[in-house]
Amino acid sequence: MSGTGDILDLDITGVAHGGVFVARHEGRVVFVPDTIPGERVRVRLTDTAKKSFWRAETLEVLDASPHRQLHVWRQADVDVPPEHRPGGADFGHISLEHQRRLKLEVLLDALHRFGGIADPAATMSGASAPVDGDEVDGDEADAETVDGTGWRTRVSLHVDADGNVGQYAARSHRVIPLEDLPLATAEVERAAMALHGGEPGRIDLVQPADGRVRVLPRPDAVRLTGPRGGRGRPGRRPGRPQAKAPTPEVIVERVGGRGFRVDAGGFWQVHRLAAHTLTTTVAAALRARAGDAPAVDPDAWHLDLYGGVGLFAATLGELGGPSTRVTSVESDSRATEHAGENLAEWVGARAETGRVDRWLARLAAEASAAEKERLARGVVLLDPPRSGAGREVVEHITTLSPATIVYVACDPVALARDIATFRAGGYEVAGIDALDVFPNSHHVEAVALLTRADARG
Repeated sequence: MSGTGDILDLDITGVAHGGVFVARHEGRVVFVPDTIPGERVRVRLTDTAKKSFWRAETLEVLDASPHRQLHVWRQADVDVPPEHRPGGADFGHISLEHQRRLKLEVLLDALHRFGGIADPAATMSGASAPVDGDEVDGDEADAETVDGTGWRTRVSLHVDADGNVGQYAARSHRVIPLEDLPLATAEVERAAMALHGGEPGRIDLVQPADGRVRVLPRPDAVRLTGPRGGRGRPGRRPGRPQAKAPTPEVIVERVGGRGFRVDAGGFWQVHRLAAHTLTTTVAAALRARAGDAPAVDPDAWHLDLYGGVGLFAATLGELGGPSTRVTSVESDSRATEHAGENLAEWVGARAETGRVDRWLARLAAEASAAEKERLARGVVLLDPPRSGAGREVVEHITTLSPATIVYVACDPVALARDIATFRAGGYEVAGIDALDVFPNSHHVEAVALLTRADARG
């Protein structure tokens, strides 16, 4: 009977959600990182506590896949001892084209197993950038991204008790000092390499549209901003007084020529082209669905849930015109304040602070018959955190019965589970676009368009 620490030679048979790959030993599933389906690898078991599956770390590749490449982050390559490999680039050893095939496989599997879709379909593409008004693949538009590097405009580093600055080792909280940072833009990488020491906690590096990198220390003693602009929980170092967080700097991000005010430490997409890619994908999906009709009915009522600083509300407003009625709902009051300013040109736009589940429950209870009729002709766009919207929020949305739902997702399984609830509420998937805006990691973004089953045509 094998146990933790044992060495095994295993055949990798598939890819799993979360950046790990699947092998089997004596009938038990073993999850293994740093490998590729079709390879034979030597591993060390790291967790054998569960009966349903074990975990292991890759020590050596015995029979390599033709899709294996030298890792884009040399520190994370398989010839580095596992305990010294930094996390954050768990697909960097795989050719970019094959990474995308694997990500699409994970998405389609989730839609089938958790979404209940018998034969799911989705497209997969990379980030796009505007060139003279046209859309081109970002990997072709800029040599910086040919190998899927140089795209991160936002990076969180960690500082340990000894003052080491770096990334956590994969699946641990041990800080690995960095030799380079290839997924980041050149400016962010230079700023990261210049960091030395500091209070234990986190250091965020942010490069907005003006190109200047902001360095934002987040010591453990200070209340922390969550990964989605205030959706985290406060953190503090036990036994130390809690310092007052400084007033955040307001920066401007630009998408399609439009400026968006956002706190430097607030939520914004990390890929330099992601906001553009997502908004153009959303707009294209709505235009294709509408055909010859307006992509967004300017007389209906539209919702942008988990709206942040109003990025997608602005997309709906641009499609519907200056009188578009759109309401952005976000739990972080700072983001809502910025959304109100960012949406000021639309007379029918509002930005409201509130938890989405409670806000929707109140809307369902208080909306007039006329308002419900306008909602039923409208678009509900939701961009929830990684955990997804959840059953309660989805059921509130289906109760409102909007004509069209656009779901922007950063987790395939959460998306699939919520799609299952939407389908139970009378909606069907009209199309899904998967977007590789996290190259060299297992993460993938997706834009799903859903319509009422009784309104298909």
